[in-house]
Amino acid sequence: MEQVSKYPKNKKEAYTQFIKELPYTIDSSLPLISNLSNISAMLNQLLENINWVGFYLCQDEILYLGPFQGLPACTKIELGKGVCGTSLMEKRSLVVKDVHQFPGHIVCDSASNSEIVIPIYDEKNSYGVLDIDSYVYDNFDEVDKQKLEMIVAEYILPLFKQSV
Repeated sequence: MEQVSKYPKNKKEAYTQFIKELPYTIDSSLPLISNLSNISAMLNQLLENINWVGFYLCQDEILYLGPFQGLPACTKIELGKGVCGTSLMEKRSLVVKDVHQFPGHIVCDSASNSEIVIPIYDEKNSYGVLDIDSYVYDNFDEVDKQKLEMIVAEYILPLFKQSV
């Protein structure tokens, strides 16, 4: 059964609505996991053609599975490995049009064909990544990258910094 989104079909309008709702969903008095769980659920509603959205949390140079929406996933990824580990190690967002062409791609769900990963870090710490997979090739674009980077910087990173 296909999921029905509460967001507009126009991607820019959908992100605008999402960003307006996000501050009302985040509660800094709650544990980090609670907030990340709701954010992943909201992103699952926002984005089209995705099969997985969630967080990997960094501890001792290992990314561990955090809150997510989708099928069971890889539970541990080393920094520098796969799209997620590479993104955090290089401290740059990665938009991968075809994951099967990405050197060292880690297959968690064989249905995934494209991916976007946004690293979560500051000048002192690497906290984790926001990872989103799609069963559609080339599903993510510059709009997704810019909006998700802004969401991470303005809403998600502060949650990590408060929880330290």
